[in-house]
Amino acid sequence: MTPTDVVDVAREAIWVLLAVASPVMVVALLVGLVVALIQALTQVQEMTLAFVPKILAIFVSLIIFLPFMLSQMIGLMEQISQRITSL
Repeated sequence: MTPTDVVDVAREAIWVLLAVASPVMVVALLVGLVVALIQALTQVQEMTLAFVPKILAIFVSLIIFLPFMLSQMIGLMEQISQRITSL
């Protein structure tokens, strides 16, 4: 593999990483924002109140987005395997 191929594989891996991590991170961000807004409105400052809903939302989003994440990672692995076998 040439250095250009290595950079291309690394770039593609970063894009897949962003595509795989983004859905869960967006869900965590939105749930955290909603919980923080509710805490600010009700003036209830309890640490576990922010933690538990976010963890539950992350677990649910992982279950929902797992097929998409898996297909993205399998696609990257297939591309890398094809590049290795074409050498």
